[in-house]
Amino acid sequence: MTGPTAGSPDTGPLDDATLVARARDGDAAAFEQLLDRYQAPLYRLAVRMLADRAEAEDVVQEVFLRLWRRLPEIREDAAVVGWLYRSATNRCLNVIRARRPVADVDLDEREATGTPLPERAAETAQALTALGSALQRITPEQRAAWLLREVHERSYAEIADILGTSVVAVRGRIARSRAELAEAMQSWR
Repeated sequence: MTGPTAGSPDTGPLDDATLVARARDGDAAAFEQLLDRYQAPLYRLAVRMLADRAEAEDVVQEVFLRLWRRLPEIREDAAVVGWLYRSATNRCLNVIRARRPVADVDLDEREATGTPLPERAAETAQALTALGSALQRITPEQRAAWLLREVHERSYAEIADILGTSVVAVRGRIARSRAELAEAMQSWR
């Protein structure tokens, strides 16, 4: 008698490490599952950092292309999520260094679950626009640390690894970004 196979409807979704191992063995469907799982969060991170949807799409596409090419080199399958965030963040920082950001960013592209009153919707949209502008005024390193912590809920240790710095530096960047954003958003309290 055999039980359900891994990945069958009875066992639920596969974990990242299993998907990476299968993708490395040539399973395109496993790589596609990784893509489906992380494409949207990485895109949201990139669009918030870059304030440009086209550049964000390019960054995410480059990151997944690099992952596909580097699958044979990955030694620790479970570390792929950190690698994805680190690659996307570093690529965004490189894009920012190559140009000055000028566009506002729409901070929340997810559909609303309810139908707020028009006044509340307009106020929320204005607050998000103000936050997007405030994010563009802090340093790219602070922006990356703040977004990874507050939006993507990464730990300080993960952020330090992603940004290639210490946990103390991450805490400092997040504290400075919180202070600057709080000051910029004071009129919205």
